[in-house]
Amino acid sequence: MTETLYFGTYTKKTSEGIYKATLDTTTGHLSNLQLVAKEPNPTYLTFDRAGHLYSVGAENGAGGIAAYDNGGKLINRVVDAGAPLCYVAVDETRDLVYGANYHKGEVLVYKRATDGSLSLADKDVHTGSGPHENQASPHVHFTDLTPDKYLVTCDLGTDEVVTYNVSEQGQLTKINTYKSALGAGPRHITFHPTQKMAYLMNELNSTIEVLIYDGVGQFTLLQTLSTLPEDWTAFNGTAAIRVSSDGKFLYGSNRGHDSIAVFKIIADGTLELIQIAATHGKMPRDFNLSSDEKVIIAAHQDSDNVTTFFRNSATGLLTEIQHDFTVPEAVCVYVKA
Repeated sequence: MTETLYFGTYTKKTSEGIYKATLDTTTGHLSNLQLVAKEPNPTYLTFDRAGHLYSVGAENGAGGIAAYDNGGKLINRVVDAGAPLCYVAVDETRDLVYGANYHKGEVLVYKRATDGSLSLADKDVHTGSGPHENQASPHVHFTDLTPDKYLVTCDLGTDEVVTYNVSEQGQLTKINTYKSALGAGPRHITFHPTQKMAYLMNELNSTIEVLIYDGVGQFTLLQTLSTLPEDWTAFNGTAAIRVSSDGKFLYGSNRGHDSIAVFKIIADGTLELIQIAATHGKMPRDFNLSSDEKVIIAAHQDSDNVTTFFRNSATGLLTEIQHDFTVPEAVCVYVKA
């Protein structure tokens, strides 16, 4: 079986924008790299059900979001002065697209028209800071839906997970705020598929906070674990976090240690570290699971290579297949079956 992977990239060196490649899920090998769209620094991307592609975008020195049709043709961009977004997500029910702006500390909501084009509906600007040197101002890094369809955001700069109610027109109303450990730097959050649990990836202190999710944006801390070996003292910043669809295993990437930490999810939702698999590249900012979840694909920002692993669905453990498929400056992996 084959499926198409899409890669978001930086375009600071040789990359020209958004790429796609073919994954053979039987062998775990990648082939046929193609440029889909020329876009400056499309560092995160997603698709809606109709096939529209939404990515971080920019034009004429202004940053924001770009909308493309399923053939890679630009529909429109919505940009503003300053840096572009760092995360995008689709809300099919409300016809909305959400965006996170790291540098400006903004949560953005865009209305989606029937042709896939976007228009700004609302935004919220965070305030505050944290004790870490990278926390001088708010840095929103994640904007996506909770299982009960509220908008949850991670602010790396203020150590906060802020949840909003969203109207059908895309208007935001803040309803709850969870505070992580001081200086932790919340980057991404993911939810257990069946239990009322969430897993918060903290970039700055390389930990995962296991949270009880009571709904309506209410989180309670249950456990905190490191993603690193006990003897690691050099730089590390965590990045992506994924849970297998059976709810049995969790995966998180380390940038610096350059690895994927593998955790078993115990019956009560807590975690047990079972493996740290080297990715054989520099800065694995994102990774994803194939549709059948038998292969994990990890992209590296600084070494221009993509590594694939077989994933044992019974044990959760990873076995490397290859690490020499080239995608320039890749920082986002999207699986499109």
